[in-house]
Amino acid sequence: MTRALNGSGFLGLAVMMAVGLHQFVILSGGDAVPGWMIGGHAHLGVLSILAIVMGFAVPALGVTGNLRTAVTGLFIAGQWGIPGIVWLGEGFGLTFLMPTGFIWGGALIVSMLIMLYKSVTQPGDFAGGGASSVTPSDD
Repeated sequence: MTRALNGSGFLGLAVMMAVGLHQFVILSGGDAVPGWMIGGHAHLGVLSILAIVMGFAVPALGVTGNLRTAVTGLFIAGQWGIPGIVWLGEGFGLTFLMPTGFIWGGALIVSMLIMLYKSVTQPGDFAGGGASSVTPSDD
């Protein structure tokens, strides 16, 4: 599942960069970039970085089983749903999709609340706070 989070994160960053290049082309042509395009670009970038971070945080906190599946699925849905509805709703005039933002935002919130639960219920030394089995060298 962490492969899905990392993969979705890196794909999201590639898409975000492609949109950024498209915005550059618009600007170099002397036109203004529409606000909806900027907003979707920014949200996809930030959420994609967080997807990569989540790819490391999920195993570090020992999230397993159904909770791991829920965190992964909910986060990826929100990662793509939020910028997706901005681009589709505002950019392509499909404004009837805009209320689904509450679904995608809710998915991200539930994913984070599961991570909050796991972070406060793990033993203090679970996520790397304990003794290391690696002996530091003097190189």
